[in-house]
Amino acid sequence: MTIAPDHARREALQYQAMRDIVERMQDSVPGKLEITKEGIVHDKTSPGGPHELTAARVSRRLEQVMPDELLAHTGTPDVEDPVAGIMRQPDVMVIAEADMEVKGLFDPRTLIAAIEVVSRSNPDNDWVSKIRDYPLLGVPVYVIFDPRTGTGAVFSGIHSTPDGPRYAIRKDFVYGEDIVIAEWTITTDRLPRYA
Repeated sequence: MTIAPDHARREALQYQAMRDIVERMQDSVPGKLEITKEGIVHDKTSPGGPHELTAARVSRRLEQVMPDELLAHTGTPDVEDPVAGIMRQPDVMVIAEADMEVKGLFDPRTLIAAIEVVSRSNPDNDWVSKIRDYPLLGVPVYVIFDPRTGTGAVFSGIHSTPDGPRYAIRKDFVYGEDIVIAEWTITTDRLPRYA
């Protein structure tokens, strides 16, 4: 008699299969691959100048006002929760230096904030999927910068809903305004826009 694996085991096997695919393909495809509840997301284009400059300026501005033991890290590795079946790569992550001293991917529960710059090729990834995924991962603050429109939003206040954890608070902003990320205020002045 064969006993079928339970739902959680099937999800774990599906996630591991997607993880294996991402590992094999990441270096051979342009852009980046991430795993969501719906499957693998492929942001087809590599970030260009305005995207990278936004991430760099936001990172620098945060590091000027945060304590020395915190970083506004741009780069790898990804953050991953195999139980939730999600692997994401924030453009900027606010994290304690001590929480980066790990082998492999970062634990998303150690992030203070995840910051994304909307890509031209897949804006729904930032405005829809990540708004759902980051609270599932336990990331307390999620910030979106959108160079297409010169606007953005800060999401916080994770609370329970029938569909799982969600952000309760959304504060929209227009480039040029000061915003608060976690407990630090930075300007959004002089952030580039897509042409």
